[in-house]
Amino acid sequence: MARVRKQVGTNMNQLQEKAYRLEALMRISKDIQEKEKLVPVSFNDFLFLAGEEPEHVFRNIFQLFYDMVKHYVGEGKDEYEITEDTIGFMNYNCSDLFQKGCDDPFFADRLFANRFMNLVEGFKKGIETNRIYLFEGPPGSGKSTFLNNLLFKLEEYSKTRFGEMYETVWRLDVEKIRGSFEIKDHLAKIAGETNDPVLQKQLRELTEKSGYIDVPCPNHDHPILQIPKSFRMKFLDELITSRKFKEKLFNSSEYEWVLKGNPCSVCSSIYKHLFDRVGDPMLVFEMINARKMQFNRQFGIGISVFNPGDQRVVKPISNPSIQNSISSLLDTDDIKYIYSDLANTNNGVLALMDIKENNIERLKGLHGIISDGVHKVETVEEKIATLFVGLVNPEDRINFDSMKSFQDRITNVNIPYILDYNTEVAIYSDKFGNKLETWFLPRVLKNFAKIIISSRLNADSPVMKKWIKRPDMYIKYQDENFLLLKMDVYSGKIPDWLTEEDIKGFDRKIRKEMLSESETEGRKGFSGRQSLTIFNNFLLKYAKTEKLFTMEMVRDFFEKSTDLKKNIPDGFIDSLVHLYDYNVLQEVKESIYYYNEKQISKDIQNYLYAINFEDGHTVKSDYTGDIIDISEEYFKNIEAIFLGTTSTLAERRSFRTDVLSEYITTTLAQEIRLRNRKIHETELFGSLFQKYTRNLKENALAPYNENDNFRRAINDYGTELFKKYDNRLRRDVTLLIENLRKKFYYNEQGAIQVSLYVLDRELSKKY
Repeated sequence: MARVRKQVGTNMNQLQEKAYRLEALMRISKDIQEKEKLVPVSFNDFLFLAGEEPEHVFRNIFQLFYDMVKHYVGEGKDEYEITEDTIGFMNYNCSDLFQKGCDDPFFADRLFANRFMNLVEGFKKGIETNRIYLFEGPPGSGKSTFLNNLLFKLEEYSKTRFGEMYETVWRLDVEKIRGSFEIKDHLAKIAGETNDPVLQKQLRELTEKSGYIDVPCPNHDHPILQIPKSFRMKFLDELITSRKFKEKLFNSSEYEWVLKGNPCSVCSSIYKHLFDRVGDPMLVFEMINARKMQFNRQFGIGISVFNPGDQRVVKPISNPSIQNSISSLLDTDDIKYIYSDLANTNNGVLALMDIKENNIERLKGLHGIISDGVHKVETVEEKIATLFVGLVNPEDRINFDSMKSFQDRITNVNIPYILDYNTEVAIYSDKFGNKLETWFLPRVLKNFAKIIISSRLNADSPVMKKWIKRPDMYIKYQDENFLLLKMDVYSGKIPDWLTEEDIKGFDRKIRKEMLSESETEGRKGFSGRQSLTIFNNFLLKYAKTEKLFTMEMVRDFFEKSTDLKKNIPDGFIDSLVHLYDYNVLQEVKESIYYYNEKQISKDIQNYLYAINFEDGHTVKSDYTGDIIDISEEYFKNIEAIFLGTTSTLAERRSFRTDVLSEYITTTLAQEIRLRNRKIHETELFGSLFQKYTRNLKENALAPYNENDNFRRAINDYGTELFKKYDNRLRRDVTLLIENLRKKFYYNEQGAIQVSLYVLDRELSKKY
């Protein structure tokens, strides 16, 4: 019995699993149907939709491409708009367009993103049509990845509600045409005379039953083009209710194709013959359908991509089945259902992957088509409105530069090596894991990327010399060619260490000149593939260390490799280290800077009480109640804040004597005893408080530069040994570590490492 129950349970589980699988299959089937189906709609329904959503319906490939890019990228941000001189150097988030969902993500830096978005803006305006767009960059710059991802997203977008674009499908009504022509007997006679079995079958079907023959427009004509051009404007004026859209439709070059475009030869011929026979345009329009245009790179429909090795096929394409049906139904041989391979991408995209080998001839063959928009297919003139794009290496320009008449039809878009260190870091993180930055001290990973990028920049920068009037002011933390400053600008950042004069000098003219200068950079140096190899070698070399990767490791790695160092500008790494040192010093100063008014008040009151006692005493302050261990080190720590780190023992003792004298003769004798003031209300206290707070941040490390206990306390932080240090020292070290974590995103280990780095290198004396 138990065995039977077990078997029944097993069978039930199997049935449930089958039901779950069937349910999942039904769900995915429904999703595929909704996404992939291309069911035609009547011309009447299409026109209703056009009247309701004209901006959605009236789109050609250029407008669709613009909408696709905007859909994925959105609007840019100009977060460093310091003055009215902004030139629109925007921060665009291109991850949804080039990375998300792509097998091999492409990372667009800020320079290229702006270049690309400016190009796309031209598409929307309708001023950048009859051209071919060549994306030019050196090998390893990611050109192929960029274009593949772009076309992939276009194909995906076209399957969404937002990406619908419509094409014409003729649905020829056999019954209406047969009745109108009154040729039933004539068709039967032809069927009896012909020897073609396919034609005989089609003719018999026409005479025996009613139905439809679907004839898709081979050129993917937009359905609105089937309205005769001479009547189109009046018709659209009545159809569309939005005055705002009609203003754009009738007056902007963006929609010029709607009013001036002609249908292809096949559609024109079908319309003419139907109208001649039927005599009623309404009957003709009833045989027009609209359907979503399909973009399918695999089959070359809407998107065709040609590699250099792909053979050229220059011959007309026909469809005998459709041709025979049209000829038989309409009783004419005048309608030629032939077209070229270019018709497959009319209102679509044709891409050439590298202009070499067979693609050289393809490019030359496109010359006339791009210039005039038409070419011949046998005796038929075929109009082509396609988005032509291509990829080219700089050395391959020789293959078409000689075609002088073609130059004004080519738009070049630079796609160089990455010049934004943030993007370079993003590439590393993509390849080596999104936790990569946690392996490095803050700033260090970006500095690695900066060294790589330095190999890609031009050493001489006329615009930088024009902008920075006094370069000697930045010599401590800038390279002589200001490549570090240029990298910040290319990433959209204006460093806060620039003088007010230089920030104001970064006006519209300088900004535009700097962007123009960027067009000549990124064509040499370490390629994207080389950069990944170099970075991987760095990780392998230092992976065994228990510490986070440091700036010293990065410097050591590049300095000890002759092959790498020869590609890096002289002195650049030294300047990068100087800038790093300057920045981490400011971070440590900011972190140990303790501007707590209550605590400062206690420190000064304790000091004024302590100066009355000799070294070696332990006293309780009458002002604060704190226990003070009187020692020369105690006085040194606080007096270094008043006098600076360079003060000598003699200077400190002289200062102490002067303060004690004023404390006894004025503060204690007159202000406290005679005027009944509190210690914090006295002039001496006020003077010391002002001096303390003014020098505190600048000299935040002053008390600790020569203090071995401070260094040891940092090293012992987080261990049992840390408890042996006095309260003040523990407080200062804890404040330093916690602020480095909260304000500058160090982890505990990193905060300890960078603090020791600053102390051991005596950076507060250097800057």
